[in-house]
Amino acid sequence: MKELYWAEQAAYPVLLALQLLPLIGGLLLYALRQRSWAVGLGRAFFIGELLLAADLYRSIDASSSVLQLAERVNWLLYHTGADGVTALFVMVTALIGLLLSLYEPARERMGHALLLVIILLSQSALMTMLVTTNLIWFSAASGLELTLVAVLLRIWASGDAGDLAYARFFQYQGFGWLLFVAGSVVLAWGHADATGGLWSFDLHDLILTPPLGKFQSAAFFLLFYGLAVRTPLFPLHGWLPNMTQYGTIAIAPTLLLGVKVGIYGMARFILPLTPEAVEVWQVYVVAFAGTGVFFTAALALLQTNLRRLLAFAVVSHTSLIVIGLFTLHPLGVQGALLLAVNFGFAVTVMLLMVAFVFKRTQTAELSELGGLFERIPFIAVAFLIGGFSIVGMPGTPGFDSAHLVLEASIERFGALPTVAVSLGNVAAAGFLLWAFQRAFLAPPPEGGGQRAIERVRPMEYLLGGLTLFVLLVAGFLPEPWLNLTEVATQAMVARFGSGG
Repeated sequence: MKELYWAEQAAYPVLLALQLLPLIGGLLLYALRQRSWAVGLGRAFFIGELLLAADLYRSIDASSSVLQLAERVNWLLYHTGADGVTALFVMVTALIGLLLSLYEPARERMGHALLLVIILLSQSALMTMLVTTNLIWFSAASGLELTLVAVLLRIWASGDAGDLAYARFFQYQGFGWLLFVAGSVVLAWGHADATGGLWSFDLHDLILTPPLGKFQSAAFFLLFYGLAVRTPLFPLHGWLPNMTQYGTIAIAPTLLLGVKVGIYGMARFILPLTPEAVEVWQVYVVAFAGTGVFFTAALALLQTNLRRLLAFAVVSHTSLIVIGLFTLHPLGVQGALLLAVNFGFAVTVMLLMVAFVFKRTQTAELSELGGLFERIPFIAVAFLIGGFSIVGMPGTPGFDSAHLVLEASIERFGALPTVAVSLGNVAAAGFLLWAFQRAFLAPPPEGGGQRAIERVRPMEYLLGGLTLFVLLVAGFLPEPWLNLTEVATQAMVARFGSGG
C-alpha cells in the first residue's frame, strides 16, 4: 500500500502533535492544578487541539484512497496515518474535549483542574486510537482511556448502586479489552505463519500478507466482540445502563460514547484484515444488530429514569450503525461512519443537558420531573434537537447518514429487513419524544410546582449554543462531510466482492 510521508502535505508531523499536545497539557496542568489560572490553561490546550484537528482537515486529500501524513518509528512500532474518515473523527474528538472543558458541575466532586487533566489524557489516548495503524498501540491507548474512565467512575460512584456500576464497567470493559488484545495476537500469529516467522501488528503488513484462513474466524470473533463491548452492541451492553444512571453524570459516558472508536476500529481493522470471516458472519451480525434495535427500544420505553433511558437509546442506535457497517457497501459504510459521528455528538448534547437538569433538580426520575420548559427552555430545546439528530430528522446530520445506511441495506438485504430496522428507528423517536414530554412539558409533580429552578447560566448558554450550532450547520450543509469520507469508505470495502 502506497503511503505519503507527512512532509509532503504538512509542515510538521500533525498526527504526532495531535497525540502529544493533550498529553503534555494534561501533565503540565496536573503540576499546576493548584494555581488559580489552571482551568484557563487547560481550556487553552483544548482550543489548540481543535486548531490542530482543523489543520488535519485542511491537509487531507479527500480524493486519495490511501492513508496519508504517515509517521513511522520502527523500533517503537509507531506507525500512523490518516484519511478523510480519520479527519472527521479527530475533529469531533477535539470538539467534544473542548465542550467537556466548559462543563462546570463536575467541580463539586473533584477539582475542575484535575478533571481537565483526566479529560486531556483521555483525549490523547483517543487521538492515538484514531491515527495509529498498529494494533498494539490501539490496544494500549484503549486500555489507558478505559483506566481513566474507571478512575472517574470510582470517584463518583457511591453506595451499593455506584459500586455495582463500577464493577460492571470493570468486568465488561476489561474482558472486552482482553478479547481485542487476543485477536491482535492471533492476527500477528497468522502473519508469522504466512511469512516464515515474521510477527507484525501493523495494518499495512497484515493487509499485504493476510493470515491463513484458519486464523480468520478466530481473529474476527475476538476483535469484533472486543470492540462490540465498547461500542456497545446488544447483547454486550450490560455495563452501560448502570454506569449512566449511577456513575458520573456526563463526563465518563461522553468519553466512551461521544467518540465511537469501537465503530471506527471495526472499519479500520476488522473489515480489511478479516474479509473472508466478515462475509461469512455478516448475516448473523446484522441479525443480532436488528434484534438489538427493537429489544433495547422496548426496554427504553419501560425506563423511569432519564439517564438510564438514554443508555438504551445508545444501544438501539448503535445497532443501526453496525447494520450499515456490515452491509459491506460503500454507501452503507459511509453512512454508518457518518452516523457514528453524528450520534456520538448528539448523545454528548443530550447527556450534558440531562446533567444540567440533574444539577437543578437532583433527580433524573421522570416521575419527579416536569414543568421545566418554562424555567429552562434553552436546555429543553437543546435536548430536543439532540434527540432529533439521533433519530435522523431532516435538517440534522443524522438524516443523510441514516438515508445512506437504509439505501445500502435495501440493496444488500432487501426491503423487509430494512423496513423492520426503520420501524425500530421510529420506536426510538417515540421513546425520546416521550421522555422529552415527561421531563419538560408535563405538569410538575404534586408538591413540586413552586420549587426554585435556577435559570440557564452564561457558560451553559455557550456550551449548548456551540453544540446546536454544530448540529444544525452539519445538518443543513452535509456535502463537506460526504465529500471528505466518500473515497476513504470506498477503500475500506475494496476487498469485498460486493464493495465495488
